[in-house]
Amino acid sequence: MKHVLVLFLMIIVCSGVAFAETLPPHTAKIDTGVYSYGDPAQAYFSMFVVTSEGVLAIESVNTNHAKGFVEAIRAVTDKPIRYLFHSHNHWDHASGGQVFHDAGATVMAHEEAYQWMKANPGPDMMVPDASWSGKRKDVTLGGTVLELHYLGMNHGMGMTVFLLPKQRIAYIADLVDPQAILFNIVPDFNIKEWERSLKEVEQMEFDRAIYAHSGKADPLLGGTKQDVRDYIQFLQDIRGAIYAEFKKGTNWMMIPKAVRLPQYKDWWMYEEWLPMNVWRILLDDSMGPFPWRPE
Repeated sequence: MKHVLVLFLMIIVCSGVAFAETLPPHTAKIDTGVYSYGDPAQAYFSMFVVTSEGVLAIESVNTNHAKGFVEAIRAVTDKPIRYLFHSHNHWDHASGGQVFHDAGATVMAHEEAYQWMKANPGPDMMVPDASWSGKRKDVTLGGTVLELHYLGMNHGMGMTVFLLPKQRIAYIADLVDPQAILFNIVPDFNIKEWERSLKEVEQMEFDRAIYAHSGKADPLLGGTKQDVRDYIQFLQDIRGAIYAEFKKGTNWMMIPKAVRLPQYKDWWMYEEWLPMNVWRILLDDSMGPFPWRPE
């Protein structure tokens, strides 16, 4: 009887190994049918969802990234790629769409991003096949619902947050860069509206998120809603430190060098970018928010 039990356990273990999912390079499984893709050396990450009727893909980045992305999808499933969604208009995120178009996908972006891309074609950018408008669009494929949320002005044009409500997983580009200082000089962000958007994202129903950029040790595995809260706090801490220097009488030109936030010293690019972050928020609070446009 003992030998029979051992043999039975060996069969189970061997079967488990035989049917274990072997993932292609730069790919991680987040949940059933939900995967992230991206080379950490390139610092851009995408997400795809495999359904019974095909694949939903988010963020082509550029042609080189898109080629690897399509290869990864095809290594995971033989289902057709039905859609590629752009998060927003910026060339460094919305290029490479032609690769997905050639693979049979409908390339889609919010109307704001679509119009900008038509007017400002990048060297590696394809104008999307289709656009959507308004604050919300739901795409259903093979019984899987993907929510597209446009939160108004914050960063770039047409910025979309994606949500898988059943799996409680989000995809967030640029609005949150976990454990990393704000990007460089914080370009094309309306700080006030960004903070508002982050608070709206915080209220969304998700537990895990794939972030287009991340300072975490294993960015392919994404993060949680706490990363959104941390970014809200970081923005508030920068502003608080600026006004603390004003109260001390620090010359405003010296404030960016004077502000130190040691609680974030382990975040990526802390030394290099923190003074630029301070400059950006200092100027925004002094001159008024920019960019800005009427609704």
